[in-house]
Amino acid sequence: MTVTTKRATFLPFSRPSIGEEEIHEVVECLRSGWITTGPRTERFEKEFAAYVGAQHAVALSSGTAALHCAYWALGLKRGDEIICPSLTWPATANMALALGAKVVFADVDRATRQMDPSSVRKLITRRTRAIVPVHFAGAPADLDALREIAGDRMTIIEDAAHAAGTEYKGRRIGSHGHTAIFSFHPIKDMTTGEGGMLTTDDEDLARRVRLFKFHGVSRDAWKAYGAASTARYDTVMMGFKYNLTDIASALGIHQLRKLDAFIARRIEIAERYLAGLADVPAVELPAAPPYPHRHAWHLFTILVENRDAFMARLREENVGSGLHFEAVHKMTLYGRRARKLPATEVVCARILSLPLFPGMTDEDVDDVIAAVRRVAG
Repeated sequence: MTVTTKRATFLPFSRPSIGEEEIHEVVECLRSGWITTGPRTERFEKEFAAYVGAQHAVALSSGTAALHCAYWALGLKRGDEIICPSLTWPATANMALALGAKVVFADVDRATRQMDPSSVRKLITRRTRAIVPVHFAGAPADLDALREIAGDRMTIIEDAAHAAGTEYKGRRIGSHGHTAIFSFHPIKDMTTGEGGMLTTDDEDLARRVRLFKFHGVSRDAWKAYGAASTARYDTVMMGFKYNLTDIASALGIHQLRKLDAFIARRIEIAERYLAGLADVPAVELPAAPPYPHRHAWHLFTILVENRDAFMARLREENVGSGLHFEAVHKMTLYGRRARKLPATEVVCARILSLPLFPGMTDEDVDDVIAAVRRVAG
């Protein structure tokens, strides 16, 4: 690699990989006259459940909606507590807070950026209802260690917003017997434009979430307009409007089929970064978790000093970057908690994400490596 000058054009931090198959499916959906939740969404749910190895999958309007549904289905209420990392998007905490629960923040491992089980263990109280690991950047948290801590009294809800296609000890995230939530935002490994999914092996939980996601109406609303339908319906509980449209699912059906190929390319890019930046002292690279896993490489994060200035310098080099994430426990909504999370605070003060998407060429990756080396130098 012998790149010595900056790129001629700007390389964004992320770009979705949309092919002709997705475009054709969306066009066919539009021509069908059925564009809201319907047969394509039902198909997407079944195929996603089969892919991850879960009994049930419920398509939703966002990963945040999926979190709300998961916490609601657990019965979270005022006085209950959940434990989650502060190194996450605010939704992980906010949706528990919306139900009146208290959010207790655990620290992370600085090297892997994953939730630290030893930190979680110290935070358990009689009010703890759920442990919520975030599979950060597409690597899995240590589910076995967290299950041992949770025992039979607490529930694990997996925030797998980064982890479609991630594997932990030979099994895909979503197949480990817990409720898991996924995000299909455009920067994720697969996208539906906006959207999310909740997976579970609990048939009753899936049934209740299907009611909750659409006004508490007692049958799939899209079936009310079919040829064999009747006009009657009932509202059996208070619910929200979190359904995913068939237009979005038309994208998801084909994105899911390409997911393993997307991940394979992401792995190639990540390995190129790891090799190309290994000898740069000013750049702290992510470490692999010590247990068997497949990393989906949603993000490639590095730690640097003077992060904001570093990101500005990268932009001058025509290289985009992202900030994933600010520490949630330091945000105004959470009262800028006085409790210290040493590793999280170090990570969140220094972290940035380099460009990573399947459409990048090797030359793009080399441009980023060269830019990082120049800025770091």
